Amino acid sequence: MEFNILISNLSNPTLLFFLLGVIATKLKSDLEIPASSSKFISLYLLFSIGFKGGQELSHSGFNAEIIYSLLFGLGIASLIPLYTFFILKKKLSVSDAGAVAASYGSVSAVTFVAAISFLEMQKLVSGGHMVAVMALMESPAIIVGVILLMRYDKDQTAAEKVSIKSIVQHSFTNGSVLLILGSLIIGLIADTKQAEGIKPFTTDIFKGFLALFLLEMGMVTTRRFAAFRKYGWFVSIFAIIIPAINGCLVAWLSSYITSDIANRFVFAVLAASASYIAVPAAMRLAAPKSDPGLYLPMALGVTFPFNITIGMPLYMMIVKSVG
Repeated sequence: MEFNILISNLSNPTLLFFLLGVIATKLKSDLEIPASSSKFISLYLLFSIGFKGGQELSHSGFNAEIIYSLLFGLGIASLIPLYTFFILKKKLSVSDAGAVAASYGSVSAVTFVAAISFLEMQKLVSGGHMVAVMALMESPAIIVGVILLMRYDKDQTAAEKVSIKSIVQHSFTNGSVLLILGSLIIGLIADTKQAEGIKPFTTDIFKGFLALFLLEMGMVTTRRFAAFRKYGWFVSIFAIIIPAINGCLVAWLSSYITSDIANRFVFAVLAASASYIAVPAAMRLAAPKSDPGLYLPMALGVTFPFNITIGMPLYMMIVKSVG
């Protein structure tokens, strides 16, 4: 059964478009998606996920499980950077260790979108509140990363230090976080009958746009991957093993929060994902000495492909086996 899930995932058209992007870059093709179109597709995906999540939440209402889920998500995002920082600090500088730890504690909206698509293949639907969980998990990791940098980076000058308040404000006003949270709230308060009018836009064409987006992700991933080879085997192994451990552990622990298979799967994917949008933007302010050529390719060039090929079937297997 689990093998069938893996094969089904590997033959998913959206994933095959990701592989096409990898091949196109390897062949040095002139294929490219214009920057303006790419930005529009990104905005569309975040809007669609947020709005549909808000609509689902308006139908289900708030309960104790939703509150526990939000707290569980915040806990995951705070603990992951805390323990990974000390592993990374053995091989990397404090600045780089803090930036990478924050990336792996935070979440990837694109991986979340891919997880929703994976669930649809399994004919499963996660709760609308998981969109809110995903959005809230962006900031805690950034805050913990900055605190660790302030505590352990002895070379950081007073001029380089950035206040926690400004980092928090920046993380919540980040375009992707603001759009998905705003869309969630609009979906929550929107009249159901009125919302039906835009359903074809938020549902029917979603997978087509996702395929185009992953095509570009394949091209970007391949370009970024070569950038961090100078860091050696340690970072490559970290970018696979740590997400796998986080995802498998949360797939098991989430059974204490909810019995819903789809929600537990999303928790596992969020724990296993790594941010390459919100965190890099924040780290440019908080850790200017850290190398984007390290943490961006780790998240996008190694962890992201691992999660969408092997990781997701693995987490689903654990979720289904631990009830």
